[in-house]
Order: sequence, then structure tokens, then C-alpha cells
Amino acid sequence: MNILQKKINQNDFFGIIIISIFSLAVNQYYGNLGIFPHDSFSHFGTGHMIINGSHPFTDFWIVSGPFIDYFQAFLFKIFGSSWKIYVFHASIINLLVTTFTFILLRNLNLDFKRSVFFSLCFSILAYPTSGTPFVDHHSTFFSLIGIYLILNCIVKESKYICFFIPLFFILGFLSKQVPAFYLAVSTMPIFFLYLFFNKKFFLINYFFFGSLFFIFLIILFSLINGISLINFYEQYILYPQSIAKNRFENLNISIISILGNFKFIFISLVILILIKAIKIKKINLFLKTKENYILLIILITSFALMFHQILTRNQIFIFFLIPLVLGIASIDINDKFLKYAVIIICLFSTIKYHERFNEGRKFHELQNVNLNLAVDAKLIDEKLAGLKWITPQFKNNPLSEIKVINEIKLILKNDKRNKMVFGNYQFLSVILNQNLFYTTRWHVFDGSDYPLPKSSYFESYKKLNNQVAKKNDVKAVYSILPVTTENIYDLFGKDCLVMNSLNEFITRYEFKKC
Repeated sequence: MNILQKKINQNDFFGIIIISIFSLAVNQYYGNLGIFPHDSFSHFGTGHMIINGSHPFTDFWIVSGPFIDYFQAFLFKIFGSSWKIYVFHASIINLLVTTFTFILLRNLNLDFKRSVFFSLCFSILAYPTSGTPFVDHHSTFFSLIGIYLILNCIVKESKYICFFIPLFFILGFLSKQVPAFYLAVSTMPIFFLYLFFNKKFFLINYFFFGSLFFIFLIILFSLINGISLINFYEQYILYPQSIAKNRFENLNISIISILGNFKFIFISLVILILIKAIKIKKINLFLKTKENYILLIILITSFALMFHQILTRNQIFIFFLIPLVLGIASIDINDKFLKYAVIIICLFSTIKYHERFNEGRKFHELQNVNLNLAVDAKLIDEKLAGLKWITPQFKNNPLSEIKVINEIKLILKNDKRNKMVFGNYQFLSVILNQNLFYTTRWHVFDGSDYPLPKSSYFESYKKLNNQVAKKNDVKAVYSILPVTTENIYDLFGKDCLVMNSLNEFITRYEFKKC
């Protein structure tokens, strides 16, 4: 690897344009193809709530993603609240991380054509697996950009690049604590090791000041908007730790399953290691050679992301590592046969996972659903136009679900009072243009988004719900399945509510004096 302090030329700008258009378009397309209500609307309702004066940690309980909520609110404020702008949010991140991937490969001196090829494959396997803003994707890709900046800082030894490294890890952490934490704590020591062995101590100062500067801005933003730092600590640090503890206790790792799930990632890593091993001539110079640090960081990044995927309960989405790793491996490949062999491996794996996750929508659990039966969600509201509505819950009968949603919409629309809604259709606030005072993003009843009654943090969650109801003079609470009457009574007490079952899907509870 002949590392260059490469300047972006005219061809590179042309490549960036191609990559930008493609990465934006591919996510816009697949972001509109079917949904999984639990996840697909995660930041749709909360983004709208922020526009209407609500804030995370204070007005609704969250364990991840405040940055995503605020960025979504910003886009809604500028362009209006709609499904198209919601998908556009994820598409912007796909464009951003893909462009950074291309720039990294070019700065590491991979030729133009292969840099374009591997970057395009990356963009197909990156955000389109979800298509809509999602905490794991945001956290991973912001952190990955931070890692790209570390690699570029090693190559160019730029103090300005070093200053901005913390920003992207912070944005990753404020999207989701994990995997940003894993990626930061695993790659930073290698970076500092490089600075120590190569006596580049001045760069540490810029990294340190950058960290302080961006943390200060976030604290200032929180104070200005009345966000409780105590609530932030409890909801974002303490409570997620209890979730992580339970997952670690129930962790069941099988070597066979790991190899089965990540086989093409492992193949890519083996190719990278073999190619780089040939170039390592003197082991005593290992820690003084830039390209060896790049190798170590890429390896540790890959293993950190695989560990995260094993631990999390979300669908696997890290197959973008294949074109990234193979692209970096290709830098030192001069043999024509090997060049094409690596390209074929990358192309095959990209098509394989594209078919499974993009076309088959496995991330949204739609792999056994006939996507051809999807209908335009403008049947619900014009703001959802462009979304091909079909969900795993109603499988091959989307019109039946839309009928249910429209009935719920009409009930909520006719009630002009301030009301709270508990359920998974978090877009209702947007299409009704009302603040429905959601106090959580979704309801999966596994404690992954809010505390359950058995949790030591449930009283805090209960207190938040009651404070929101009182502060906003809420007159009624609505529950939409799968939320049950028992769930509502746990929060507000049976004696304080009058229940009225409106149909088999929605129930109204009106407050009375207790």
C-alpha cells in the first residue's frame, strides 16, 4: 500500500456525483417498499412532536436516538412532514457514508474504477436494508465515518481531521450507545498507539479539544431546550445498562452460527489478512508502519460490529463490510486474476444480500410476504404517498389493515380534546397534525424501549407519563393493540380512568377525579 496524501481530482468529483445520486436513489426506492410498524415509524412521530414543543427525556422516554429525532424534526420543519422526507433522511446518511467510503479508498490509493465499484456495492448493502431512519444504522455509520477520519488522520496527519473525529462518534452515540461505544473503545487505543509510537503527540491535543468543544455544544443545546440531564442519565445510560446486563446473561454464542451468518465477511477478512501478511517483512517495524494500523483498525471494526450484531436482537445489516474490506484489500492487489476474483466475490455477495435484505425486506420481516400485493399508503393519508404499504402483521391483506387504521384515525380526529395515544402507528400524529403525546416510540413488551412494571425504573417511566398528562391537560388516553387495558392501568391506575372499548383494536380511557 503506497499511502499518498492524495488530492481529490476532477475524476474523483465525477465519481462522487455518481455515487451520491446512486446511494440516494437506491435508498429512496427500497425505503418505500413495505414497512415494519415497530421500527419503520420510530422517529416519524417523535420528529413531529419536537416541532410541536416536546423534547426527549422530558416529554417522552427514549433509550436511543435523540439526535435522529432532532434531525428528523429539522427536515420536517424545512420540507414539511411526509413519508418522502422521512425516507430522505435515511437516504442522506446513505449518501454521506458512501461518499466518505469512496474518499477513503481514493486516499488509500485505490484506483478510480475500483473505488467507484466497491463504494456502489457498499451503498446497496448499507442503509437500504432498513430504508428508514433506524438507530443501529445511524450509530454504525456515524461511527464508521469517525473511523474513516481516524484512518485519514493516520494517512495525512491532519490536525483538522483529528479535531472532527469526536463529532461523529458523539453523533453515533446519540443515535445509539451501542455500537458507537464498541467502535470507539476498540479503535481509539489503536489510534493513540499510532500517535505514541510515531511521536505525533500534537494530534492528541486537537482530538481532546474537539471532544470538549462538541460535548459543550450538546450540553448547551440541552440546557437551552430544557432537557433534563438527570433524565438523560437515567434513560440513556442507566436503564440501557440494565437491558445490556440481561442480554449478556442470556448470551448464547455458537461458532457454527457465527460462521454461518458472517461467512462472506470472514472470507473478506481472510483475503485482507493474507494480502497484507505478505507485505509485513519486519515484525519490529510493525507498529511504526501506517498501513499496519489501518489493517488493525479495519479488523477490529469488523469484529466489533459482528459482536454487536450477535448481542442485539435486531436483524443483521453489517454486510456492507464485505465491499469495504475487499476494497481495502484490493489496494495491494496487482495481479489481474486476483483483481477480478475479488471483484467477483464482492459482486456475488452484494447480489446475494441485496436479494435477501433489499428485495426480500428481511430486515422488516417481510421475506414471507407477497410484496406485489402492497398498496399506496396515500389510502391512509396523502402525507404517506409513495409508501407501498404492506406489513408482516397483516401479511397479504394490506387493505384490511388500512381499513383498521382509517377507523382509528377517524376516532382520534373526532376527539378534539388533548389526548395521549399508546400503540405502534406513530404516524397518526403527523397525518392528524396533532401532538398525541406519545411517551415512547413503540410497544414490544420486552423492556427494550421503556421499563416494564417489574423493572426498578418503571416508577420513573410511570411518573413521566403522569407528568405529561397533567402538564398538557390530557382528558383521554387511547390504547391501540397490542397495548392492553392492563398496560394503561399500570401507568395511570384503574381507579382514575373510565374505560370504553370502541372496537376490537382501540380503547378509550377518560380521566376522572381520584
